[in-house]
Amino acid sequence: MGRFTQRLGLLFCLSTASTIVMADDLVSILELAMRNDPTLRQAEAQYQSRRTLLDQGRAVLLPNVALQGNTTRQTAGPAGDMSFRPGQNSHGYRLNINQALFNMSAWYTYQGAKLQDQAGAIGYAAQEQSLIIRVATAYFNVLRAMDDLETSVQEEQAAERQFEQTRQREEVGLITITEVYESQAAYDLARNNTLIAEDDLAAAFEALEAITGQPHPNVEVLREDFPIVNAEGSAESWTEQALNGNLALIAARYNLQAQQENLKARKSDHLPTISLTGAFNHNVTAGGQSADGGLRSTGAIDGTTLSLNINIPLYAGGGTTARRRAAEYDVVAQQEQVNLTRRQTTQDARNAYRRVNTDALVVAQRQQAITSAQSALEGVEVGYEVGTRNIVDVLQARRQLFVALRNYSEARYNYVLNTLRLKQVSGLLSPQDVLELNQWLEQEPASAQ
Repeated sequence: MGRFTQRLGLLFCLSTASTIVMADDLVSILELAMRNDPTLRQAEAQYQSRRTLLDQGRAVLLPNVALQGNTTRQTAGPAGDMSFRPGQNSHGYRLNINQALFNMSAWYTYQGAKLQDQAGAIGYAAQEQSLIIRVATAYFNVLRAMDDLETSVQEEQAAERQFEQTRQREEVGLITITEVYESQAAYDLARNNTLIAEDDLAAAFEALEAITGQPHPNVEVLREDFPIVNAEGSAESWTEQALNGNLALIAARYNLQAQQENLKARKSDHLPTISLTGAFNHNVTAGGQSADGGLRSTGAIDGTTLSLNINIPLYAGGGTTARRRAAEYDVVAQQEQVNLTRRQTTQDARNAYRRVNTDALVVAQRQQAITSAQSALEGVEVGYEVGTRNIVDVLQARRQLFVALRNYSEARYNYVLNTLRLKQVSGLLSPQDVLELNQWLEQEPASAQ
């Protein structure tokens, strides 16, 4: 794993050493995801695979050593004699060493491989940041679904009580049957919403399990006193930070530099290459026929050679020039990729900053909306008791209250996730943010129903 993950593991050790976790919290789930998430494991394997390109590029510049060997069996005898007489072996070996002295194409290719390796490391770190966002999104989607189910159950219970009350009032002639039908329709709708909320919660738990590979039936919930504040600084400061720290943008810049080195390599394909070759030979050969018709052996012969080789490319059918043009286009394409990533990063940073501040306002407004909806419901219920309001007014007021409760819960989780996304686009998202957020989760486990 990369340095980002190593830091994460260290922080997890420091965190879990001091507390005993009764339910699954964000830290423990993220730690599991770091080990078990298929997307991250695939990214790690791909990164390690691409790292071998660095070794392959370096190998061209290092000595090349090869050992060759051979052996040959020879026999001889009178003409017509098909039997094999004792023969003689010729054998030997050769040790070759080749060292590039001047190969600018290989040198620039190696420099490009180093830059690509840096881009790969940054890209892998970006995958780790992405995992934090995916885990946080799945985790808070579970909490979102739990809140929605709780609200749906409360709404169903309230609708059921209202239905029973209207039936009793209709039986004694205080209201018409129409109001009973209205109450029953509201109860049926609330019951249907509860069934849907139960399925949504099960799906949210499944999505979380898909990341970690383990079920999480108990999760900790976000405390009510979690602070909702505006993002620090200005939109310009966050944008500047994003342009300097966004991992996707940094990786794109490294890839641009790698393409520029590759272009230098393709231009250098026209240059001569110089190499030094050394060899050591040891051979034992069979000689001519002996007096008895056999083969006589000569002695062993050792030899060494040392040569300086130069290769001047003159014409390769236009292939060298075509590869250079392709490299030029690759540089242009990667430069445009950098421009696109820079513009996207700027847009994402500004949008994320604006969303966080908007969420802070929305949370406060929706909290006030709950108070207003509660007061409105109480007023309508009093009016219904004295006959100035009908059952439809009551049902609508109650529905508005539960809508306000859902909207408030939704706004809180949106704020949490958008805060993390703002740090991600700025390149500031780290395991420390997870630990700090984890402190605002309830220590008492909340069981899924």
